[in-house]
Amino acid sequence: MNPVEETYRLIKKYDIHARKRFGQNFLTDSHVLEKITRASGVGEGDFVLEIGPGLGTLTRALCEKVSGTWDASDVGAEDPSPQKEARGHVLAVEIDYDLVDILEKEVMPLYPQLEVIEGDILKTDITEISKKYNNGKPIKIVANLPYYITTPIIMELLEGAAPVESITVMVQKEVADRMMAAPGDRDCGAVSLAVAYRAVPYLAANVPQNCFKPRPNVSSAVIRLDILDEPLVHTEDEKLMFKLIRAAFSQRRKTLVNAIAGSAELDISKDAALLAIQKVGLSPTVRGEKLDLKAYAKLADALRKS
Repeated sequence: MNPVEETYRLIKKYDIHARKRFGQNFLTDSHVLEKITRASGVGEGDFVLEIGPGLGTLTRALCEKVSGTWDASDVGAEDPSPQKEARGHVLAVEIDYDLVDILEKEVMPLYPQLEVIEGDILKTDITEISKKYNNGKPIKIVANLPYYITTPIIMELLEGAAPVESITVMVQKEVADRMMAAPGDRDCGAVSLAVAYRAVPYLAANVPQNCFKPRPNVSSAVIRLDILDEPLVHTEDEKLMFKLIRAAFSQRRKTLVNAIAGSAELDISKDAALLAIQKVGLSPTVRGEKLDLKAYAKLADALRKS
């Protein structure tokens, strides 16, 4: 079965128009599809959590990967038999109830290893999913994310304590550049430090606009994040550290002390922020974008003690 041809068939059959409020763009390129599945490292017997399956283009390929039947050189093969014993498992979480209905009618009957649920991944307990489907072991996440929600989802996955082995995502090229950026780089942002804290990033492919329907206004990229066994640095208060990072990068033009004091997430006075900044050996006029993870960890610990 050719997943891309199936996508076109479903678009025509159901007269589907991408919903802007969900940031929908449907993947329509077999070569990119293979790059995503190859980059993900998904193999026979794996459990995979797919975020935003859409019309099931990537979903079909993942189902065949976990059952050991996917071969990019053999697109157009006969439909898999519903009676075939399921190996591995794909759990797809989709926020659009209309697409869930289509997936349940058109895709699930062909793949006994597939389960589709309606839901918002930001409100989904991934730890519980790991316990239920994978005996609590780290899971592989694969997604073609709506670009407006990419950074919040990635931040949520990296800041949380859910057992995750890897995250392979299609993202806006600009976001991929930020994920790969080092502290001090022009592209560095809060997501850059979140990635560095929990993962090793790998840029798998650049993807042009003509690989989607409708065609987006920006270029895309496939990136894989291999989750570290232990965070890159140690801090006594991880949540506080990320609040400091978000405060600093949401107000780039301000000095770090003013960004902390002005953050709605933090209840820290300017005097307390200044004292902690000086205590860890930083300049009172330093901007947050200049700090690396180690400095943020030290600052979080100093503020926690005070």
